[in-house]
Amino acid sequence: MIADFNIVDLLPHRPPFIMVDKLIYYDPIVAKTVFTVREDNLFCENGYMEEAGLIENIAQTCAARTGYKEKTEPQRSGEIKIGVIGMIKKIDILRKPRIGETLVTTTRFEEEIFNATIVSSTVETGCETIATCELKIYLTDKVPN
Repeated sequence: MIADFNIVDLLPHRPPFIMVDKLIYYDPIVAKTVFTVREDNLFCENGYMEEAGLIENIAQTCAARTGYKEKTEPQRSGEIKIGVIGMIKKIDILRKPRIGETLVTTTRFEEEIFNATIVSSTVETGCETIATCELKIYLTDKVPN
């Protein structure tokens, strides 16, 4: 069981640019979040969330994992740092999520070298996989204002 944090305490993002509702699973290799697609979402149009919203959901799942590590591991500073997507590889978006659907995003941390992390991710709704991809994310030294 993981500690229960408000998602804004784990992310450098602020509303309205939050694309995860809750971190539901964490271990050193895997993080899992849930997110319900709402009509007022910045990436929603004509009843669907655009592909960019899915990519941001995956990236914010990575950020939630990093934030959780910062908040729970004693040797960490507790500071939430800003990360940037450095590369998107092997992306496969099978369909856009509909407004009202709940996304479960699972991210596996394949490799971490200095400030770069390579992850593989799957986004599901119900029992259906709707997107998979690999990302390279760079963690900066910057913290949000």
